[in-house]
Amino acid sequence: MTDEKKAAVEMTIDLSEDKPMTAYDRLKAARATTRPTSQAYIERIFTERIELHGDRHFGDDPAVIGGIGFLGERPVTFIGIEKGCDIDDRMTRNFGCPRPEGYRKALRLMRQAEKFGRPIVCFVDTLGAYCGVDAEERGQGEAIARNLLEMMGLTVPIISVIIGEGGSGGALALACANKVYMLENAVYSVITPEGCATILWRDAARVADAAKCLHITADDMILFKVAERVIPEDFDNFDEMCRLLAHQLDADLTELCKLSPKRIEEDRYERFRRLGIIEEKTENPRIVIKTKLPRININKDILKRILHRK
Repeated sequence: MTDEKKAAVEMTIDLSEDKPMTAYDRLKAARATTRPTSQAYIERIFTERIELHGDRHFGDDPAVIGGIGFLGERPVTFIGIEKGCDIDDRMTRNFGCPRPEGYRKALRLMRQAEKFGRPIVCFVDTLGAYCGVDAEERGQGEAIARNLLEMMGLTVPIISVIIGEGGSGGALALACANKVYMLENAVYSVITPEGCATILWRDAARVADAAKCLHITADDMILFKVAERVIPEDFDNFDEMCRLLAHQLDADLTELCKLSPKRIEEDRYERFRRLGIIEEKTENPRIVIKTKLPRININKDILKRILHRK
């Protein structure tokens, strides 16, 4: 059997009704090359689109697309991590692994959205940020960290949709949102299951075990309150699926836009602080100590001076 045929066999997903999908099955579904990419969602959900390019520092990154469009009658800023549709397109877009200029372009568009009071919708589908030498030389870690920091302080609503893979900080850099949606077979993880298996067991072949232990599925994210909604997948009726997704986005943005800019920022901040609950069990099984991490007050004027923002 050729290597290509072996790979095809390994990626076969058992969808029989009497056997529920495992975490590994969902991981393979999230990585399927036939899965619609961010561009497909953007084209069907937003009208009168204008795509914008460049980070105003180094260049443009084809792995991150973004611009301005209308969601119904509402002007929004859209940003997506794009994997590409065929092999040439995938190579051009670095297989959806953004470089620093991609994250800086996204942040530029988010700052512009805040300036003009436009909500932001992000589509996330990435194995993770590109970890090549050139990306490190241009400050990959700093670019991601700055996105995390500044997204927390934006005063316009942000909704992020995990449409495939949500890989570690490379995904989180576009997912510091007021609400996070996940498609039913999308995954969200701090590390790839292959990387986890290599670290824990020195055996990348135990990827299925790692996927199960990591709790990476959409249902897991709802349980842990990392995501707010699971979006059913119906790629055979993709236009209708996008119509329903657009309706949900519009409904949630309507509710978020009723809040004051300060409340929108605090809502996003509190959402992430609620994830930091430490549960400690004492020797007495009846006693469980739950500690909520304290709020950190940040002086925005000082922060903006540090970041050299006007």
